[in-house]
Amino acid sequence: VSAPGGPVRWIVVGESAIALFGHGHEFVGGAARSGVHHVAIATPNPAARANACGFAGVEVSPGLGGGVQAELSARDTCGIATRLCEPTGADTVAGMSDHVERIDHIGVACADNRAAGAVFTDRLGCPIESTQTDFEVSQPIESFTSDKYGVVYHSRPPEPIGGLRVSFLSVGDCELELLQPFDPRRTGQRTEGPQRGAPGNTRGDKGAIARYIERRPRAASPGAEDPRHRRRSLPACRGRSSSHRSRGSARLAPGAHRLRSPGVPRWSAAAFRGAR
Repeated sequence: VSAPGGPVRWIVVGESAIALFGHGHEFVGGAARSGVHHVAIATPNPAARANACGFAGVEVSPGLGGGVQAELSARDTCGIATRLCEPTGADTVAGMSDHVERIDHIGVACADNRAAGAVFTDRLGCPIESTQTDFEVSQPIESFTSDKYGVVYHSRPPEPIGGLRVSFLSVGDCELELLQPFDPRRTGQRTEGPQRGAPGNTRGDKGAIARYIERRPRAASPGAEDPRHRRRSLPACRGRSSSHRSRGSARLAPGAHRLRSPGVPRWSAAAFRGAR
């Protein structure tokens, strides 16, 4: 599709779409980092919609496909880079394939889930699909082995080591997963990040998200984990969304072995249970 600064590749996935920009592209402000730059929600009149939702002073600029867009202030969206845009002519037909039916969710690092959820739910009309708290504890166990009395085990009280507050917001046929780190010990101690190739855990996820927010206080393009793709589609929700991304990965599923060709990066070769 056409864009200020040059055309970009537009990939329709279900009722949403992914626009791929090269590093330094004008439309994403010359950003040189790979990852999700912003989330765009399609609406016929971006400026009027922004005003109706209480976003004052929003400027309209050229968008994709010859349309216009309105970029919301990061202060108004709790740091989540969000744009309202006119639908492009390229996204009128849902994209389907034998392997990926829709984008399941996009993870967003967030400093305050409650405040961000209020913006997207109360002002933009995106319903809350579900909320959850991920909590990891460690329980030391001591063993005493005697040649006369056998083995005796003593368990110490569980110790909390990491936590995440998670909210899923429905935007079109996919969801935003807001991820807020919290330390159940309230010590502020830094936690370890995930190790590539190893199954994830709550402590590692919490540490990685907290460090991302520390590095980028505005949390714009809030970083985001990889968009996850789902094979079976749920009924579409109100609205349409698009995520602008320069890299991606697919959830392991039947047929995913075809993605294991050289040059296709994967976080882990093994499937493991998480929030989704």
